[in-house]
Amino acid sequence: MTDWLWQGDFVSAPINGNMILLGMLLAFLCGHVIAWIYMLTHSGLSYSKSFVISLVFIPIIVSMVMMVLSNNLVTAFGLMAVFAIVRFRNILRDTLDTSYILAVIVIGMACGTLKFSSAVIGCALSAFMLLYFWTTSFGTRRRFDLILNLHWEMPLQKNQGLQNLLERHSRKIQLASQRTHEGFDGTDLSYRLLLRDPRRSEDLYSELRKLDGVSKVTGIRSDEESEV
Repeated sequence: MTDWLWQGDFVSAPINGNMILLGMLLAFLCGHVIAWIYMLTHSGLSYSKSFVISLVFIPIIVSMVMMVLSNNLVTAFGLMAVFAIVRFRNILRDTLDTSYILAVIVIGMACGTLKFSSAVIGCALSAFMLLYFWTTSFGTRRRFDLILNLHWEMPLQKNQGLQNLLERHSRKIQLASQRTHEGFDGTDLSYRLLLRDPRRSEDLYSELRKLDGVSKVTGIRSDEESEV
């Protein structure tokens, strides 16, 4: 019943219409799994619908390429010439996106060479590891929860009320930048805060706006940052 799953990994399996269809459907399914994981775990501002579609489509294309090659050296050189003519240029801002691309390419290669068990196991393990990294926030160095920007309209020596308010809401406070305008029109301050309760950030904004000397209060959470 499950011979189709294992035969390509251990013996030379004949390529016929049924095996070609099975390989491409498996590539399509595995690509969907990886794409769903990407949609679930992606964070930042660089999300792209076309990239998600590519994660589904690339393994199908690679699977077709591997089936066309089918141990034919002449065909392989012909395909190399075609790919040399058609050049693809795409800048991936996130290094993890490159890992997704490599994963679907390898899965497509496994499907195209009829190594179905390798494709299924590789897809399952890749999905498990990506979910593990996402759920455990692996690699995160949590130094702060919030970047707070505000305009202080009084001399800096009189900011004790501001300092007390920040200390009441934060476990750790770091003054990231301080810029005084010419002619003293106040000072722009930027803080990195490790909040006592990140869910109460709106309470912090509300109290700051009511504090004398504070204006132009804005903030960005650490999980909303992305490279430009």
